[in-house]
Amino acid sequence: MNADQREYCDLLTERVLGAVFEVSNMLGVGFLEKVYERALLRELGLRGIPATAQASFTVTYKGHSVGEYFADILVEDVLVIELKCVERLANEHTPQCLNYLRASNRTVCLLVNFQKPKVEWKRIVLGFSDPLSHPRSSALISGH
Repeated sequence: MNADQREYCDLLTERVLGAVFEVSNMLGVGFLEKVYERALLRELGLRGIPATAQASFTVTYKGHSVGEYFADILVEDVLVIELKCVERLANEHTPQCLNYLRASNRTVCLLVNFQKPKVEWKRIVLGFSDPLSHPRSSALISGH
């Protein structure tokens, strides 16, 4: 990812997080994931941010289709959003997002948990070279 692409993704992430916080503030906790998905799609639309629900991506293995992955939300054909309504984000959610990024040929995923009064989120970037990471590490993870 070059500097311009990174800046674009950073700005897009900020705009999407603004929508996420608005949905969280308006709805609070306790709804099913689908309710938050629909509300976030509506809020993104109100903000003029193009987004698609349940965008489909084929998972391939050695050149053959072995399954299909559906992103909860795909924003501007760039940012994958994975929504959760769980007690807390778990360790397995990050590799899940990395697999989704690989399957979709995208580099940035926003993992969002609406189950807390203060929304939890992580930004996961595939293939980010971080000098402080383990040499085999393939992601940058940030969030609250």
